[in-house]
Amino acid sequence: MCIIDHDMRQIVESAKLAFVATVCDDGSPNLSPKESLLVYGDEHLAFMHMASPTTAADLRRDPRIEINVVDFLKRRGYRFKGTAQLRPPGDEVYEWLRQWVVDTQGPQFPCREAVLVRVERALPIASPAYMFGDAHEAELIRWWSQIYGLR
Repeated sequence: MCIIDHDMRQIVESAKLAFVATVCDDGSPNLSPKESLLVYGDEHLAFMHMASPTTAADLRRDPRIEINVVDFLKRRGYRFKGTAQLRPPGDEVYEWLRQWVVDTQGPQFPCREAVLVRVERALPIASPAYMFGDAHEAELIRWWSQIYGLR
């Protein structure tokens, strides 16, 4: 079964930053940014636990997770809900992701363990500009690129 489609893959890659929500032991939410989120096959996402002791502790106790990824220029993205598993050094997912971290961010970042997320549900996230305006993606990219001084 293919839950993660081509567009979702493109958004994850282009966004470069994701936000992971877990449940703290008191039931409150924990939100943590992740720069290492990658698609792993058709049903999984993965990220590296580098400096997220609360996220890791939350997932050991309660594996439910939500990941939000939005391409800030396109003003759209996805909300992925699922369950997580922590993968230690030596595990195939860990080694694959560790190599990506070393290749793209350098060896100075600690790679404590990988988090493999089985995506059970994926829902789109879109700016109100898509719903209430007549904006198109190319126009939004142009507009926000100018605002951020990117072009």
